[in-house]
Amino acid sequence: MRAPLSALAATLLFTAAGTVSAMAQECGGDFQAWKQGVAAEARAAGVGEKGLAALAAATIDDKVLARDRAQGVFTQTFIEFSSRMISAYRLKHGDANLKKYADVFSRAEQEFGVQPPVVAAFWALETDFGAVQGDFHTLTALVTLAHDCRRPELFRRQLVPLLTLIDRGVVPADVEGAWAGEIGQTQMLPVDYLHDGVDGDGDGQVDLRNSAPDVIMTTAKKLQVMGWKPEQPWVVEVRVPDQMPWDQTGRDNKLPLAQWSQWGVTQRDGAPLEDNGLKAGLVLPMGRKGPAFLAFDNYDVYLEWNKSATYALTAAVLATRLAGAPAYDRRDPDPGFSAERMKALQTRLEAKGYDVGSVDGILGNNTREAIRQEQKRLGLPVDGWPTAELLAKL
Repeated sequence: MRAPLSALAATLLFTAAGTVSAMAQECGGDFQAWKQGVAAEARAAGVGEKGLAALAAATIDDKVLARDRAQGVFTQTFIEFSSRMISAYRLKHGDANLKKYADVFSRAEQEFGVQPPVVAAFWALETDFGAVQGDFHTLTALVTLAHDCRRPELFRRQLVPLLTLIDRGVVPADVEGAWAGEIGQTQMLPVDYLHDGVDGDGDGQVDLRNSAPDVIMTTAKKLQVMGWKPEQPWVVEVRVPDQMPWDQTGRDNKLPLAQWSQWGVTQRDGAPLEDNGLKAGLVLPMGRKGPAFLAFDNYDVYLEWNKSATYALTAAVLATRLAGAPAYDRRDPDPGFSAERMKALQTRLEAKGYDVGSVDGILGNNTREAIRQEQKRLGLPVDGWPTAELLAKL
């Protein structure tokens, strides 16, 4: 199924009357009235009675709201999270699946330019190769999150695509998946399923819950659409010196490898960096004393897939492991902050005018950048890692 989205996209942007679409409409309010608005939008997009009937039966699920507000897993440090997620099971089964579906992975790389270990790593992390796809009623989950007023802009735009998939019989009305509305073995949101779904096994269907070839080809296409650059690396583990211009580090500050070499950055084994003509940023997930990675343009795609820097780097490192790299060197970083101590730091940063996103105890990109700015102001090494010294000086 490669359904065109022209009519659907138009509906998502404007209603027939030319007013702003559902993405800009108010959330909350009377649930039944709100669903009637969604139904009108879906009908205008061509959704038939089968899809509309599914919407009519959808309800609010408080368990979904609870999960949306409790993502404590991302309070873990990179070493904690990656050590749990890059498991022997995933490495073993990842290698086995790369061999089992070698022809499909090869086709995916030829057509979409994405290396097989990259696709396999997402397949592993998202559902353990399809073993754990989630048990939340997908339509109910998305209706719940779209009606809720915390992040409706992320979920409202998924409703019409999901109703379209249901109406066409691509997925059943009671399809289950993750709590945030993702479906299938690499957890695709409905708009991606509808727009980027690829029939990898040639049976005329796109089944992302049961067909490994469909999953592999669709995942590769999604990564291509997100900006993946063929035949280019994503991350490479490196060794950093004790002293260097730490304020030049960070994913966004991409520099030639010759510059990193000049500052003393080497390959993991101490050998000089091999200049591949590309630029990379130096990512220090646990500060200058912890693991270190050069991150190339393709690493940005990981952060498009999942905004959590901890998840993104874990997925990238798992892909390098499946490609043959050894386990990364943990080195000896300063200990991470507890969630409560991180909240205390975020509160002090907010008081100084920084936008840390929210005081949630999670070391996200905004909090890291605020830490870097304060480290620079206070004359500390600028590596974005919270320390007791920084907290005391604040």
